[in-house]
Amino acid sequence: MKRLEKIYQRRIPAEEIVTQEFARTLTELSYEIGRQIGVLINRKGQIEYVIVGDAKKIVLPDFKRVRAGQERFRGLRCVHTHLRGENLTQDDLTDLALLRLDLMAAIDVEPQTGLPGLVKAAHLMPIGEKTVQQQEDGNFTDEVWGYLEPKLPSQLNVNFLELIDSLETEFSRLAAPNPSSNKKLKTRDGAILVGVTTESIAVAEEHMEELKELARSSGVAVLDTVIQKRNELDLNYLIGKGKLEELIIRTMRLGADIIIFDQDLTPAQVRSINEATDLKIIDRTQLILDIFAQCAASREGKIQVELAQLKYMLPRLTGRGTEMSRLMGGIGGRGPGETKLEVDRRRVRDRIKALEQQLENVRTARFAQRAKRARKGLPIVSIVGYTNAGKSTLLNTLTSSHEIAQERMFSTLDPRSRQLRLPKLREIIINDTVGFIRDLPETLVAAFKATLEEIEQSDLLIHLVDCSNRLYLNHIQSVEKILAELNLVDLPRLLVFNKCDMLEQDEAEMLCRRNGAVGISAKDPGSLTAFLEALEIKLGQLQEKSLSRVVKQEEENICYLQS
Repeated sequence: MKRLEKIYQRRIPAEEIVTQEFARTLTELSYEIGRQIGVLINRKGQIEYVIVGDAKKIVLPDFKRVRAGQERFRGLRCVHTHLRGENLTQDDLTDLALLRLDLMAAIDVEPQTGLPGLVKAAHLMPIGEKTVQQQEDGNFTDEVWGYLEPKLPSQLNVNFLELIDSLETEFSRLAAPNPSSNKKLKTRDGAILVGVTTESIAVAEEHMEELKELARSSGVAVLDTVIQKRNELDLNYLIGKGKLEELIIRTMRLGADIIIFDQDLTPAQVRSINEATDLKIIDRTQLILDIFAQCAASREGKIQVELAQLKYMLPRLTGRGTEMSRLMGGIGGRGPGETKLEVDRRRVRDRIKALEQQLENVRTARFAQRAKRARKGLPIVSIVGYTNAGKSTLLNTLTSSHEIAQERMFSTLDPRSRQLRLPKLREIIINDTVGFIRDLPETLVAAFKATLEEIEQSDLLIHLVDCSNRLYLNHIQSVEKILAELNLVDLPRLLVFNKCDMLEQDEAEMLCRRNGAVGISAKDPGSLTAFLEALEIKLGQLQEKSLSRVVKQEEENICYLQS
């Protein structure tokens, strides 16, 4: 014990990794007790921690993995003994990265004498070029570790301070924004996107492209993407604990602040991942909710977004043990009272109830507006489609409006109604609606019920599709699936392909013929002639059907009276 205490009093020259004398002190003591011994040394050469492990490993203290900065190491290097002459283990390298140590060094203990043998050391390497990882086993291929040449302690000629300074300079350079890019990037978070699939890699790649667009719409800089194929999803970490550690190491090397998962995480998975890292963890639903929160401008939109966020948050408010029970006063029920967790849950439920009441008032007001429009007898046409298909642009062009239309997902959250006069003097009401997306979160569907009811009252749906997107068929299927979930499959639809100007004319015409669609460019009024003609024909057909139903009903009534 006294010998361990003396180790604290030792000091190593700051520029040296370890001296021959100090290495001998560690190895001889380690040899005597048959256990690994490790020390954490700061950059002044002072010993801050002494750790005694077993014959196979040491366990480093938990620093809560708080980082000083993206380009900074912790300022501590670990030097420990190996009794069996093995190389640096995976545990050694994982601790090096997750604890963000300056260096990890292992000194071999000679089996016969206890004298120091070779020193094997490694440090974390910066990433020179950001690569996209799309491997079935989820492993990373680039060089993560920089290894020093194994040497005896007396022969180590590496200037430790110069090495660390050069590494931190390189990490700092990679973490800095590109000066030629937009200045706003300096305040943007950097993220690594993660997709885990049990299907084909090709499907996962398609989903990843959409996640990239969502991330960019949220204002996040995408630094890298990772796709892993598994036989089954990990119940605790989704991608497995080992792969999660590799992913965390990669975020450090890239200077990422956020990990965004393409799948929705369960509350248990969120807890497990948060325990493994101090990084911000976001799943697909959270990302969509964040975009909605940024785009919500009206009072109604903000209410709906807040309601969706609270419903998502409620099951993720967690506690453990007795904290889960609310103890009431009185005989047999005395206790500490309501815990903070339960107070939070109760407040969230109360707020949800209040927001739902506000939305019920909105639904009542919208119903009155629809009834007023219905009394005018004008057909109602709603533009539906995948997010960023160009719905707002089409509305602006048709009605000479100036509503916000951006190359951004979910830029429209509030339904917009305009009156439109068609070429043959027929007047209609045309609505712009919130965009759809694959696997639209249930919390959003429930919260935006008042908005989606606008679609229910439509006489005709214009299904607008961005045909320039290579996933346009998937987008069509996703929209049709959501319409089915909303019980709107019986509404008549006119399929319209937008952004045909971004394709070759022959290709655009072929796609329209193949899918029975009308081709347009929403920005070009001159391209809408065929669309308006098709719209009038469709409305005329619907009117004829409606009249025939009325006539048939009257005939049935007459027959009934005569009988």
